[in-house]
Amino acid sequence: MQTDNPFLDGLAKVFTDAAGAAQSVRAEIDTFVKQRLEKLVADMDFVPRDEFEAVKAMAARARGENERLAARIAALERRRPRPVKRRNPAKRRAV
Repeated sequence: MQTDNPFLDGLAKVFTDAAGAAQSVRAEIDTFVKQRLEKLVADMDFVPRDEFEAVKAMAARARGENERLAARIAALERRRPRPVKRRNPAKRRAV
């Protein structure tokens, strides 16, 4: 059974409008918070992920290059003959 009670119709309309208003307020708050967080992150000068990954890859390549060069230097130093220390005859001790 359905009634045409204007009071109930008005009450339903108020609740419907209140729900819509609450949704609008929530959307406004979400937008405001998102803007504030984006500004905060921009002010903190964070590095974008793709730039971080590029620098990380460059550092890994440089580390590998340094290890390769260190091994090469060590091999060259092992091959190098050791110089013989000779006494300088011009520097004789006076007795």
